[in-house]
Amino acid sequence: MNNKYFEVNKETWNKKVSIHSKSEFYDIEGFKKGKTSLNIFELEELGDVKGKKLLHLQCHFGQDTLSWSRLGAKCTGIDLSNEGIELAKKLNLELGLDATFIESNLYEVPKNVKGKFDIVFASYGVIGWLPDLKTWGEIIASKLKKGGIFYLIEFHPVVWMFDFLETPPKLAYPYLNKEVIYEEYKGTYTNNDADIISKEYGWNHGLGEVVTALTTAGLHIEFLHEFDQSPYNVFPEMEATDNGMFFLKKEQRMFPLVYSIRAVKK
Repeated sequence: MNNKYFEVNKETWNKKVSIHSKSEFYDIEGFKKGKTSLNIFELEELGDVKGKKLLHLQCHFGQDTLSWSRLGAKCTGIDLSNEGIELAKKLNLELGLDATFIESNLYEVPKNVKGKFDIVFASYGVIGWLPDLKTWGEIIASKLKKGGIFYLIEFHPVVWMFDFLETPPKLAYPYLNKEVIYEEYKGTYTNNDADIISKEYGWNHGLGEVVTALTTAGLHIEFLHEFDQSPYNVFPEMEATDNGMFFLKKEQRMFPLVYSIRAVKK
């Protein structure tokens, strides 16, 4: 059953690559000139990666992977989208970096990715594409060396209780929703008017489920942080701050937007 969902999501993400790669949001030209795609949260909380082997899960077309590579990590990025991986490989070659990119569904990482890593990294908008977090946690643990770090920076699950296709956003989905969620809409988060119909299957996962999946797999949680600001202007009518972050409008500012987890394999 999940393979059917994954195929629909893969088709949508393949269509998104050509739109996203030309978007102001991803600013590929600025990136090529040396601009990092990483944000202050992950840079500060993950710290020095120089000389470390890093596995980036669900890397889209690899900008974060390549940003870590620029900081001295030996990086491998995986993604469901073959178009995304193709573009990542082109960027890697053009920039003269030494990252490796592999087309792979996350659940096929044990089969497709060899070796163990010092760091496993995942960021922003990744958890919601995964139906099974228990297996996700086990895969992360299996790819980490002893003492290795898993770092996740992600949109807060409370955010996904809202239907942002409504104005104002409508509380539509239960926090502990176990069922698959299907959405179909025009455009994409970088270009609302893009000539694409995004067809997406996703799953909501509460913080308890995320933490339990990691600890059950043998990882020790070093911290769980929650933030009321986002580095991305991806929700309706957000307000910019002086430090380049974004808040929801004041009357909607009642819940966190982003959380981060750092865990170590003992």
